[in-house]
Amino acid sequence: MNYDTFVDQVARRVRTDPERAVVLVHATLATLAERLTGGEVLDLATQLPAPLRLALRPGPGTEAAEQFGAAEFVARVARRAELDEPAARDVVRVVFGTVHEAVSGGEFDGLVTRLPRDYRDLVEPALAPGMAAPRRA
Repeated sequence: MNYDTFVDQVARRVRTDPERAVVLVHATLATLAERLTGGEVLDLATQLPAPLRLALRPGPGTEAAEQFGAAEFVARVARRAELDEPAARDVVRVVFGTVHEAVSGGEFDGLVTRLPRDYRDLVEPALAPGMAAPRRA
Protein backbone atom coordinates (compact mmCIF):
# COMPACT_ATOMS: atom_id res chain seq x y z
CA MET A 1 0.00 0.00 0.00
CA ASN A 2 1.41 3.40 -0.89
CA TYR A 3 1.43 6.44 1.40
CA ASP A 4 -1.49 8.29 -0.24
CA THR A 5 -3.68 5.20 -0.11
CA PHE A 6 -2.81 4.62 3.55
CA VAL A 7 -3.67 8.22 4.50
CA ASP A 8 -6.83 8.22 2.36
CA GLN A 9 -8.01 4.98 3.98
CA VAL A 10 -7.56 6.46 7.46
CA ALA A 11 -9.20 9.76 6.45
CA ARG A 12 -12.21 7.97 4.97
CA ARG A 13 -12.63 5.64 7.94
CA VAL A 14 -12.24 8.40 10.52
CA ARG A 15 -14.28 10.82 8.41
CA THR A 16 -11.73 13.59 8.34
CA ASP A 17 -9.55 15.32 5.78
CA PRO A 18 -6.20 13.85 4.68
CA GLU A 19 -4.16 16.52 6.50
CA ARG A 20 -5.81 15.63 9.80
CA ALA A 21 -5.46 11.93 9.02
CA VAL A 22 -1.68 12.39 8.73
CA VAL A 23 -1.62 13.84 12.26
CA LEU A 24 -3.70 10.93 13.57
CA VAL A 25 -1.54 8.32 11.87
CA HIS A 26 1.69 9.87 13.13
CA ALA A 27 0.33 10.16 16.68
CA THR A 28 -0.62 6.48 16.69
CA LEU A 29 2.58 5.22 15.08
CA ALA A 30 4.81 7.34 17.34
CA THR A 31 3.04 5.86 20.36
CA LEU A 32 3.37 2.36 18.94
CA ALA A 33 7.11 2.97 18.45
CA GLU A 34 7.38 3.71 22.19
CA ARG A 35 5.61 0.45 23.02
CA LEU A 36 7.82 -1.78 20.82
CA THR A 37 11.51 -2.55 20.94
CA GLY A 38 13.76 -0.82 18.43
CA GLY A 39 14.08 -4.02 16.41
CA GLU A 40 10.32 -4.55 16.32
CA VAL A 41 9.83 -0.96 15.18
CA LEU A 42 12.34 -1.41 12.37
CA ASP A 43 10.68 -4.67 11.26
CA LEU A 44 7.32 -2.91 11.02
CA ALA A 45 8.72 0.24 9.43
CA THR A 46 10.28 -1.66 6.54
CA GLN A 47 6.80 -2.72 5.42
CA LEU A 48 5.17 0.70 5.61
CA PRO A 49 5.38 3.55 3.08
CA ALA A 50 8.55 5.64 3.51
CA PRO A 51 6.85 8.80 4.91
CA LEU A 52 5.35 6.73 7.75
CA ARG A 53 8.73 5.38 8.75
CA LEU A 54 9.60 8.75 10.28
CA ALA A 55 6.88 8.34 12.90
CA LEU A 56 8.22 4.88 13.73
CA ARG A 57 11.88 5.84 13.92
CA PRO A 58 13.22 4.74 17.31
CA GLY A 59 15.12 7.38 19.19
CA PRO A 60 18.47 6.94 20.89
CA GLY A 61 18.30 4.54 23.79
CA THR A 62 14.92 3.12 22.75
CA GLU A 63 15.97 -0.45 22.15
CA ALA A 64 13.77 -1.54 25.06
CA ALA A 65 10.01 -1.20 24.79
CA GLU A 66 8.20 0.98 27.29
CA GLN A 67 5.75 -1.09 29.29
CA PHE A 68 2.34 0.60 29.30
CA GLY A 69 -1.16 -0.67 28.85
CA ALA A 70 -3.86 0.09 26.34
CA ALA A 71 -5.36 2.93 28.39
CA GLU A 72 -2.01 4.74 28.46
CA PHE A 73 -1.55 4.05 24.74
CA VAL A 74 -4.87 5.75 24.00
CA ALA A 75 -4.06 8.62 26.38
CA ARG A 76 -0.74 9.26 24.61
CA VAL A 77 -2.40 9.25 21.19
CA ALA A 78 -5.09 11.61 22.54
CA ARG A 79 -2.45 14.07 23.77
CA ARG A 80 -0.42 13.91 20.58
CA ALA A 81 -3.43 14.31 18.30
CA GLU A 82 -5.38 16.69 20.58
CA LEU A 83 -8.38 14.37 20.84
CA ASP A 84 -10.58 13.19 23.65
CA GLU A 85 -9.87 9.61 24.67
CA PRO A 86 -12.97 7.99 23.10
CA ALA A 87 -12.08 9.55 19.72
CA ALA A 88 -8.43 8.53 20.18
CA ARG A 89 -9.52 4.94 20.85
CA ASP A 90 -11.44 4.93 17.56
CA VAL A 91 -8.47 6.41 15.71
CA VAL A 92 -6.10 3.79 17.12
CA ARG A 93 -8.43 1.01 15.95
CA VAL A 94 -8.58 2.50 12.44
CA VAL A 95 -4.82 3.03 12.19
CA PHE A 96 -4.16 -0.51 13.43
CA GLY A 97 -6.62 -1.80 10.83
CA THR A 98 -4.90 0.13 8.08
CA VAL A 99 -1.49 -1.08 9.23
CA HIS A 100 -2.88 -4.62 9.13
CA GLU A 101 -3.89 -4.09 5.49
CA ALA A 102 -0.54 -2.51 4.60
CA VAL A 103 1.87 -5.09 6.02
CA SER A 104 2.21 -8.83 5.66
CA GLY A 105 -0.16 -10.84 7.82
CA GLY A 106 2.73 -12.40 9.69
CA GLU A 107 4.20 -9.05 10.65
CA PHE A 108 0.90 -7.77 12.00
CA ASP A 109 0.19 -11.03 13.82
CA GLY A 110 3.64 -10.81 15.39
CA LEU A 111 2.93 -7.25 16.47
CA VAL A 112 -0.37 -8.31 18.06
CA THR A 113 1.23 -11.14 20.01
CA ARG A 114 3.79 -8.73 21.53
CA LEU A 115 1.08 -6.54 23.02
CA PRO A 116 -0.55 -7.35 26.38
CA ARG A 117 -4.06 -8.76 26.55
CA ASP A 118 -5.60 -5.39 27.43
CA TYR A 119 -4.80 -4.23 23.87
CA ARG A 120 -7.24 -6.77 22.46
CA ASP A 121 -10.05 -4.17 22.26
CA LEU A 122 -7.80 -1.97 20.12
CA VAL A 123 -6.41 -4.70 17.88
CA GLU A 124 -9.27 -7.11 17.26
CA PRO A 125 -11.30 -4.67 15.14
CA ALA A 126 -8.25 -4.44 12.86
CA LEU A 127 -8.57 -8.14 12.17
CA ALA A 128 -12.19 -7.89 11.01
CA PRO A 129 -12.86 -7.22 7.32
CA GLY A 130 -14.43 -3.83 6.56
CA MET A 131 -13.74 -2.24 9.92
CA ALA A 132 -16.62 -0.19 11.25
CA ALA A 133 -16.17 3.52 10.69
CA PRO A 134 -15.85 5.48 13.94
CA ARG A 135 -17.21 8.93 14.61
CA ARG A 136 -15.46 11.96 13.11
CA ALA A 137 -12.08 12.84 14.68
